[in-house]
Amino acid sequence: MLNQRKRLWDAPPLKSHYDAVIIGGGLHGLATAYFLATRHDIRDIAVIEKRYIGYGGAGRNTAIVRANQRTQENVPLYKEALDLWPVLTRELDFNLMFYNCGNLNLAHSEAALKAMRLQTATAQFHGVDSQLVTPAECKALIPALDISDRPSYPILGGMFHPPGGIVRHDAVVWGLAKGASRKGVRIHQGVEVTGIGVQKGKVDSVETTLGRISTPRVLNAAGAYSAALANRLMGICLPISVLTIQAMVTQPLKPLLDHVISSGGYHIYANQTLKGEIATGAHMDRWPNYTTQTSAHYIKHQAEALTDLLPCMRGVKFMRTWAGLADMTPDMAPIMTGNDPVEGYYQDCGWGYFGFKSCTVAGKYMAQYMATGSCPDILLPFDQKRFEAHRLMGETAALVSYSADN
Repeated sequence: MLNQRKRLWDAPPLKSHYDAVIIGGGLHGLATAYFLATRHDIRDIAVIEKRYIGYGGAGRNTAIVRANQRTQENVPLYKEALDLWPVLTRELDFNLMFYNCGNLNLAHSEAALKAMRLQTATAQFHGVDSQLVTPAECKALIPALDISDRPSYPILGGMFHPPGGIVRHDAVVWGLAKGASRKGVRIHQGVEVTGIGVQKGKVDSVETTLGRISTPRVLNAAGAYSAALANRLMGICLPISVLTIQAMVTQPLKPLLDHVISSGGYHIYANQTLKGEIATGAHMDRWPNYTTQTSAHYIKHQAEALTDLLPCMRGVKFMRTWAGLADMTPDMAPIMTGNDPVEGYYQDCGWGYFGFKSCTVAGKYMAQYMATGSCPDILLPFDQKRFEAHRLMGETAALVSYSADN
């Protein structure tokens, strides 16, 4: 008789009371549960996932991590997120395959170079290693790059961010789920939250397809579905649009990309996986939707953009494609709030492109927020009321506009 492998996390029955309920079994929900249990000794936690762990954006991304954002509010957050990957690898005793191979962002215009100078200055001010590089230095980092005048958008320089890199996304899902479960967190898959009970301005319960749970704390960390849940369950209207982002991988190749490469002009980003595949992501679809279908338009775009920058890739085959959903705010910065308008109700959403990169640090500080009821200083700029006060962050300026003709 073959020995059965032990599950990474338990599948216990749903209880009638928990000290905290987290809606969404993605990376942000799992990370918050893990930090609540390990840093604040709150272990009676239910993670409620409608489908299965890692179903959404956690399993549909290109696994890139970096801390070279543009604004002073964002850079410290992402720097700490990068610093947490080796810490979690040791704590979880699970190989998350963190590889800080460096991130090279290409500039194709004087305006892009000017923006990179500002990004580099902001990063260096906050102690993040980031540096401007010439076209020749870009070529030295990635020899396959064409730095001649031949490409549609010639390379005028770049920004190299050595601490950036890649992390194996499904390993993070499994590692966090395993680590949280070992600390007593209960993970319930295939269960849907259908209501949140409020009494005298405070959360007191959660209704699910398996029954009612009494609880004083609820975190909405449902990713692309968080805005719809906030509206339906709490009557809160969030300024979030849901947009599809498509990605794909090539056939395995010999090593040619030692670093993550990205380009705002072409709007592509790519890295080479351990198997040798080139994993590449495209721009968002240009209209809000909830589909995870892929399209020939973006397959064509990725092929043309990659071969323009890296001519050696001509003739390489794409092997598979996928799409994920991004919950995008107007300023491309997240919403992390609590106790507003209902005490005990917390939100971690609106991450857009950046949800995977931020899951460690978001989980750490949302756990502190939920445990103490007081907003950590680092999260104060991300209150949803900034939109009412027209205090939008400048993170959108870090992206070059994308034309439908590209």
